[in-house]
Amino acid sequence: MGLLDRLRDLVKKQDRPGLTVDTPGVEIVVEAFDPAEADSSALRRSPAWVAEAPAILRHHLKLPPEKVAEAASILAQDGWELREQGPDGDLTLAHAVRVQTLDALHCAQERSRMAGLAQRLGGDSLGWDALQPSGAST
Repeated sequence: MGLLDRLRDLVKKQDRPGLTVDTPGVEIVVEAFDPAEADSSALRRSPAWVAEAPAILRHHLKLPPEKVAEAASILAQDGWELREQGPDGDLTLAHAVRVQTLDALHCAQERSRMAGLAQRLGGDSLGWDALQPSGAST
C-alpha cells in the first residue's frame, strides 16, 4: 500500500469514525479462503456486503509463536492490529484486522502482502473475511 493509499484511507477513517475493529454487532459479509478465487469474485458473490460502507478486514494467519511479535510490529506500520487466537499445533492462529472500505484491488494487494509476510516468517495465510454491522450503510 503506497503513501497516497494510506492517506486516502486515513481521510476515509476520519469521515466515518463509527466503525472500529472492536465494534459489537458486526457480521461476516464476505469470505475469501480459496486461493484460486479472485477477490473481485468473492466480493461480487456476497449479497450482504455494502461496498460504500467501511468494513473490518480480517486476515487469518498461522505463524510460529516466536514470530508473532515481529509480525505485529511489521503490520502495525500500515495500521493493522495482530490478534492472537490460540495455538494450532506448532503454530499460532492470529487475525490481522483493520477497518477500511473494501474494493477488489486493495483486497488482492493485502492478500498477497499477508501471504508474503506469513511465508517469510515460516507461517501461512489462510484467507480473509470482512465484517460489517447488520444493514451497514454508515
